[in-house]
Amino acid sequence: MNDWRIYRGAGLPHDGVRRLPPPPPWRDFAAAGPDTGAGTDPSAARRLGVQRRLVENHHPRPEEVEAVNAALYLRRPLLVTGTPGTGKSTLAHAVAYELKLGRVLRWPIVSRSTLRDGLYHYDAIARLQDVQLERAGADVGERHSIGSYLRLGPLGTALLPAERPRVLLIDELDKSDLDLPNDLLNVLEEGEFRIHELERIADREPEVEVGTDDGGRAVVRSGLVRCTTFPLIVLTSNGERDFPAALLRRCIQLDLEPPGEEQLTAMVRAHLGDDAVTDGSELIQRFLRREPGEVVAADQLLNALFLTQHAPSAERVTRERLADMLMQPLDRPR
Repeated sequence: MNDWRIYRGAGLPHDGVRRLPPPPPWRDFAAAGPDTGAGTDPSAARRLGVQRRLVENHHPRPEEVEAVNAALYLRRPLLVTGTPGTGKSTLAHAVAYELKLGRVLRWPIVSRSTLRDGLYHYDAIARLQDVQLERAGADVGERHSIGSYLRLGPLGTALLPAERPRVLLIDELDKSDLDLPNDLLNVLEEGEFRIHELERIADREPEVEVGTDDGGRAVVRSGLVRCTTFPLIVLTSNGERDFPAALLRRCIQLDLEPPGEEQLTAMVRAHLGDDAVTDGSELIQRFLRREPGEVVAADQLLNALFLTQHAPSAERVTRERLADMLMQPLDRPR
């Protein structure tokens, strides 16, 4: 069948969805494998599977390498700013992959995020319900210890004692409310925090096993979580707001520039192969010729190249219309 379209808008049911090609590598969720231990990330196949060639064959800019090493040496968070699509989040996964630091812990920030969300969650309601059921004679199984109702968040898990640093991605910190950057200061400076629910019972239960953000279990002693190796914390920001000087003082700052022609070509080759570089040269040059200050993300170009690759039978005007739709400037008023 020459028609690339799956949905035709004709209103007649059909099985055309069976003709869908494999997804773009960066959207292939089935490629995620199990976590097999230290040095592996179950999502690496999707996030870095095809990007491994990019990471191995195309070195990042010297300032990026220097900033990451400064953060590692100084045990300081890395604050990465830049427009959407410049690879801020990918940097955390690339470092974790190269240094075999295991799964990247991720804390996506929204306007309602609080420091407590990143540290731990205590399900007091579930515990109260189980106590009431137990008193009524119901069997609540193993859920009798307070640790069964406590789970460390991504920041709390990253601060657990470990021989090797964990990598924590605090994504889009500029989406938070005004308090969160200031609330982070003490935890980032001291590398520790206290779980008050466990402190209150420390004389009766000095050691409590709790859940972790990556599905494991960890022992917390006297209600205190204190790192032995400071994690590599990558905070990302799209530059939508300024941060307090107290936070900036505690961070290594890196401003990522949009990819240039060499980086962009290598990115396309790593994701879609050599043919995409040749066939999509016009789109690549169009991306590079965007107006000064116009915000277009690199993944928009990848989406356009992938789709036009799979629409070879479409008319040229249709291919151009698809490219226009997928590469609209992100800062254009809607």
